[in-house]
Amino acid sequence: MMKFKDAPPMPGMPENAGDLVMHVSLPISKETSLMASDANPAMGPPVTMGEHLSISVAADSKEEAERIFNGLSAGGKITLPIQDMFWGAYFGMLEDKFGFVWLVNYDYPKK
Repeated sequence: MMKFKDAPPMPGMPENAGDLVMHVSLPISKETSLMASDANPAMGPPVTMGEHLSISVAADSKEEAERIFNGLSAGGKITLPIQDMFWGAYFGMLEDKFGFVWLVNYDYPKK
């Protein structure tokens, strides 16, 4: 993780923004990481994530999809329980405890 105060000074960056996260990597599985950062105050007010986008995670197995879904939904709200879907996937949707919307998907192997 790197904070804005760890980088060279940026034009327009408020002094009190130094403790905001500039870069963080969250491992989801052996092959997949989610990259994120706090909104840079010099670029205007932040947008509320859940109202404008969702984050999709493609799991390597049905069990991995369940693990990710259950972990992210703890303390949040399940909007579509994870289940087999008509398009040949195991899929669910949720809003985590921070208000982020997640789509968790495992595509079954094609026959």
